[in-house]
Amino acid sequence: MIYLNCAATSYKRPQCVVDAVSRALCSFGSTGRGAASAELDAARAVMVARERIALLLGFSHPERVVFAANATDALNKAILGIVKPGDHVVATDWDHNSVLRPLNRLQKKRNVKVDYVPANLQGCLDWDVLERLVSPGTRLVVVTHASNLTGNICDLERVVTVAHAVGALVLVDASQTAGSVPINFDDLGVDVLAFTGHKALMGPQGTGGLLVAPHVAIEAVIQGGTGVLSFEEEMPQVYPEHLEAGTLNSHGIAGLSAAVDFVSEQGVCAVHRHDLALVRQFVAEARQVPGIELYGSFPDNISELNGESSQKDHAPIVTLNLDGWTSSELARVLSVEYDISVRAGAHCAPRMHRALGTQDTGSVRFSFGFYTTEDEIHKATTALNELAKSVM
Repeated sequence: MIYLNCAATSYKRPQCVVDAVSRALCSFGSTGRGAASAELDAARAVMVARERIALLLGFSHPERVVFAANATDALNKAILGIVKPGDHVVATDWDHNSVLRPLNRLQKKRNVKVDYVPANLQGCLDWDVLERLVSPGTRLVVVTHASNLTGNICDLERVVTVAHAVGALVLVDASQTAGSVPINFDDLGVDVLAFTGHKALMGPQGTGGLLVAPHVAIEAVIQGGTGVLSFEEEMPQVYPEHLEAGTLNSHGIAGLSAAVDFVSEQGVCAVHRHDLALVRQFVAEARQVPGIELYGSFPDNISELNGESSQKDHAPIVTLNLDGWTSSELARVLSVEYDISVRAGAHCAPRMHRALGTQDTGSVRFSFGFYTTEDEIHKATTALNELAKSVM
C-alpha cells in the first residue's frame, strides 16, 4: 500500500518504537504506585520521555510536559482550564474541531465570547483582522500551527507579538507540525502548546500532551488519583501531576519516547527538508493534471517553498478535488484500484471548508511522512492524471 494519510496517523513506525512498547508491556508497573523495579522503571521511562520531548520542542521545563491521551484531550484540558466565564477568546478558521467544539461549548455554558480570524479562498488568514480582534479584554488566542486541510503554516511570532501586547495567552495546536516542522517553544514565546504523538512523531496512538509555560495557570478539569499528595482534597498544584489524573499510559509513552529519540537522531530540520521536497514534487506534478483544484497557498514557482518563513513554509499536506469525481469516490477508487490511502471528507475542519467553499463537496487530502518516497508521490500523481482523463 502507498500510504499518503500521515496527517491522520503515521502508518509505518520505526522498529525502535515497536520494541519499546513491547518491552514496556512486559515489564512496567504503574508510575507513582509502588517502589518495586516495575514501578520505578515505568517512572524513569516517563521522566526520560518528558526530557526528550522538551529537548525536541525547545522547552526548558520538562517537568511541565504534561501527558494526555492525544492532542484533542490536551487541547480540551488547556481551553477548559484557562478560559473563565465571560472571557474573550480569539481563534481562527484553521482550527480543528478539537478547538472549535470546546469553544462552542464555552460560548453556550460560560457566556464566553469567541471571535474568529477568517481565511480567504486561498486558505490564508487575515492577520489585520487578528490585530483588530485581539484587545485588552482577550484572555486567550488559539492558533493552529499548520492547517490540517491546506498545510499552510501560521506565523507564530506575529501571533505572539499581537497577543502578548494586550496580556493574552497563546495556545498553539501543533498536531500537524510536532516532529516534522522545527519548533522552539522558548524562542517563540508561546504560552501553551498541544502535541500528538502518533502523527509526525511516529509514536503510538493514545499519546500526546501539553507544554505549559511556568507563568500559565490551568485549572484541572479532570480530578482523580495522582499517586502522590493523596491527602490533597483537589488536584495538587505541582506539575505535571496537576493535569495528569489517573494512571498514565506508560506503555504508549515509552513508545513515544523512542519515537522522539528517533526523530531527534534524524534531525527535525532534515525531516522537514524531506517533507518539503515531497510537497514541491506533488504540487508540481499535480498542477499538470487536467481539472485538478489544489487548496491552500503555494508559490507560483513551487521551488520557492523552502521553509525560510511562514510564507515559504508548508506542512506535508496537499488537499484537492478533481473534476468529474466526488471526493469520496476519488478516495475510494485510489484505494481499490491503485492501493493508495488518502482521506476524503471534511477533515474535522468545518470553518476551513466553508472558507474554501468546499463545505458541500469535501476534499481529498494527501499527506506525507518520513517513510514516503518520491516514487510513491509520482505514482499518486500518475493515478490522478489517469482518473482525470478517464472522465474527459
